[in-house]
Amino acid sequence: MRSLPNPGRFSDGLNVFLAELAEAFRGWNGTRTWRSLEDDLSLAAEHAGSHVRLTWGLHDRLPDDEWRFEMTTIHAPGEDMRRLAIEMRTFLESDPL
Repeated sequence: MRSLPNPGRFSDGLNVFLAELAEAFRGWNGTRTWRSLEDDLSLAAEHAGSHVRLTWGLHDRLPDDEWRFEMTTIHAPGEDMRRLAIEMRTFLESDPL
């Protein structure tokens, strides 16, 4: 798998994780997961052949973990995932307003 060279200033490696998913367009077994350094953001990825299911999670910080919000997005493997990885990298590396 090929990774993007710069993980971004604020990404905790999220854009690298997405780029690796895009490179694995032929699929993988099971669920691949990523969590932010502070455990308040998570991403779970499942490859279902014709699509990739990404479950994004916002979490209360540990040890409380009193609340959570999750949302699932569906993406085509290959170019759609590659475009998502590029857009996320651009967003994470942009200067704040």
